[in-house]
Amino acid sequence: MNTIKLTMSQALTKWMTNQKIEQFSSKHENAFVGVWGIFGHGNVAGLGEALFDVKDKLPTFRGHNEQGMAHAAISFAKQKKRRQMMAVTSSIGPGATNFLTACALAYVNRLPVLFLPGDVFANRLPDPVLQQTENFADATVSANDCFKPISRFFDRITRPEQIIQSLPKAMSVLTDPADCGPVTLSLCQDVQSEAYNYPETFFEPKVWKIRRQPCDFDELENVIKKINYSKNPLIIVGGGVKYSGAKTELENLINSTGIPFAVTQAGKSSLDETNSKFVGSIGVTGSSVANELAKKSDLVISVGSRLQDFTTGSNTLISCEMISINVQNHDVVKHKSISLLGDAKVSLKLILERINNFRISKQYETEINRLKNLWEADVVRVTSKTDKNALPSDSEVIGAVNRNVPKDTIVIGAAGSMPGELHKLWQSGDVEGYHMEYGFSCMGYEIPAAIGVNLAEPDRPNVIFVGDGSYMMMNSELSTAVMMGISTTIIVTDNRGFGCINRLQKSTGSEPFNNLFKDSHHQKLPNIDYVLHAKSLGANAEKANSIEELEDLVEKFINRKEVNVIVIDTDPDQSTEEGGTWWDVAIPEVSKNQNVKKAFEDYSIFRKKKN
Repeated sequence: MNTIKLTMSQALTKWMTNQKIEQFSSKHENAFVGVWGIFGHGNVAGLGEALFDVKDKLPTFRGHNEQGMAHAAISFAKQKKRRQMMAVTSSIGPGATNFLTACALAYVNRLPVLFLPGDVFANRLPDPVLQQTENFADATVSANDCFKPISRFFDRITRPEQIIQSLPKAMSVLTDPADCGPVTLSLCQDVQSEAYNYPETFFEPKVWKIRRQPCDFDELENVIKKINYSKNPLIIVGGGVKYSGAKTELENLINSTGIPFAVTQAGKSSLDETNSKFVGSIGVTGSSVANELAKKSDLVISVGSRLQDFTTGSNTLISCEMISINVQNHDVVKHKSISLLGDAKVSLKLILERINNFRISKQYETEINRLKNLWEADVVRVTSKTDKNALPSDSEVIGAVNRNVPKDTIVIGAAGSMPGELHKLWQSGDVEGYHMEYGFSCMGYEIPAAIGVNLAEPDRPNVIFVGDGSYMMMNSELSTAVMMGISTTIIVTDNRGFGCINRLQKSTGSEPFNNLFKDSHHQKLPNIDYVLHAKSLGANAEKANSIEELEDLVEKFINRKEVNVIVIDTDPDQSTEEGGTWWDVAIPEVSKNQNVKKAFEDYSIFRKKKN
């Protein structure tokens, strides 16, 4: 057997450059397109040296915050529909723990990222090393053990030859349609630099094919029977439709049967939303038409959704039978569903072939169109500027931007007011044009996400909606975006605090407290100039003092190949009342506040009705 002597880090990076993934087009593309890294003593000598040697095949990018770098890697994988990915590396200690929020985000959203944090010395000779936490009861524990519950696969590399077994296992998880998610290989810093005679066969190029899980034919026949007997069915489109590449099959089913479809946050823009059977978003942030149909349906067909509480109205929106088509065992049984375990593309094709010319009734079609027309009128009204003397609402900002961006624009969001408003109101143009992180809803995801999205699709314009609260969480990556030549237009909606949670707080009967600046402990109210701040980081930035000015600036910036920031003041108290459904936010059972007492009474009555 021929061998090659390499350090563990050199072997790791060499192996990464030889992994490919089969795309929907059947082309083979590099599995790893880059590594995000901030070097410290725990990774610079070992992994840093190895990355330098492969920089032409596996480029290394540098950010300003480990969490931000990981968000960029996650957003890239999401926009690439999990068929290409990135790795991220940090030193031992705070660099590694800064990754944890992003790792949890990838875990919840089931997105592939390879985390490579440095770790303590495997040989223990210099213990305790700088940034070692020292667990007094268990010497095997390091800070990196925090990754275990939020990684789909975790391994601590304590010997250089260990990666021969560990790396294929890691890749099998990263490319698994059901168990996809973050992988953490905790790299002991001494082992990173240790050499081993690796077999040359270990580095032979390998193509990973994303498996398509076949469905059980007994389950399939049961599903077909349920559809054929249904009168008012509704399809819920989840993110799994994108990841399976099931667009054509689902559209064929919808066009053939006339069944209306609604979308989750992850499923939005999976299909052409100009389709006459599109009825908008579903759930807590859903359209009135989709939610009304969900209540009246005798059968709901969920395709590729994990049926989060926002989708189901905390399990109160849908009372009829539900079919769940999903590759994940855990998801397919939720909501007491009739299960069809299998790949969406494969399953939908088989359903259409066997469905016996099923078509919804003219009466149901008429009701769909009636409700849809009412909702579309609501959307036009709430996204249009009405009072020129008042601060604009988020919905008015969305309307202004939506009217002035090209059809192929990708819209990006994550936390605060905007995810709900965008889910309801954004009119998607081309497919794959809606990029929302709403599994973890992580403040600070938005700006790094623009980097990942632009790297994934550099020829499409993108626009970010970020509140001032999220902007303050992770604005350092503006500088990274500028440094990398990223193209993006960022809309900063400034409502002077956490407006979304302030509204939720008041809706539960509580007094405004600790959300808006004015209701927080302060000696002096902040007066942050976001335009100057963005400019100081190298971005183009301007203030829009009206909806009209916002429209002009969006038109000016959207196709400029630069980092552009537009700041606009918004009303923290306004949100779109149209659409939506109940969301379970537990109200205090005991309180001195009479408004809280009343809110609890109403909450209890509603829960009794639903139970």
